[in-house]
Amino acid sequence: MRMPLMLAAVGFTSMTMLISDLAHAQATRTWVSGVGDDANPCSRTAPCKTLAGAISKTAAGGLIMGGFGAVTITKSLTIDCTETFAGVLAAGTNVINIPTSGIVVFLRGLSIEGVGVGLIGINVTGGATVQVERYKIFGFQAGTAQGIRVALTSGATRLFVSDTVISQNGAGIVVLPNFSGALASFQCVTLQSNAGEGLRLSAAGGGAIFASVVDSLASINGSNSDQWRGDSVLRQQQRG
Repeated sequence: MRMPLMLAAVGFTSMTMLISDLAHAQATRTWVSGVGDDANPCSRTAPCKTLAGAISKTAAGGLIMGGFGAVTITKSLTIDCTETFAGVLAAGTNVINIPTSGIVVFLRGLSIEGVGVGLIGINVTGGATVQVERYKIFGFQAGTAQGIRVALTSGATRLFVSDTVISQNGAGIVVLPNFSGALASFQCVTLQSNAGEGLRLSAAGGGAIFASVVDSLASINGSNSDQWRGDSVLRQQQRG
């Protein structure tokens, strides 16, 4: 009788280890809620509290539903808040940092506010592909004071912004690529009441910028509301 008992014990131990491994596996879909807890598994019924808490529990290429708190993104993923009310207040800091090259990031349906003392709403320093949809970015007026900033330290970037309102910042959108250059597309974007430029494209870093602007509005911004210089190409289009 001792051998079966030993086998049963080994089997139980193996099952316990398997369950533990599964519990720590990264999920392809996670949830964030203002009433959640970052100690949770970030499931629909047990959500995390912040984006930073959900990042570590979300697999590369995964989806995070909802959004609260500042975050640094270092792998491909989607943050989608279109089916929930979600917003981030950022005092004295950036909200979303993307420092990693070669990743693809989709950002949808979030309202981020700098409350007058935030630095940058979305800060891209790596050569990533970033798509921003249905965002509201406002109140970033301290330090760098920009709604969206692309200032690359490595790699080329692709920035796509659509159905987004960027207002009451130091500057709206600023693109400053390195020698690798940048591709940018702006569709149905409103740049309004920013203290500086609504849109600034600068190839001073040595790389070309190819940009298109479709069905977008820049108004009541500071001097030089729309500005681009150097080896950059801007194609403006308004659909009939």
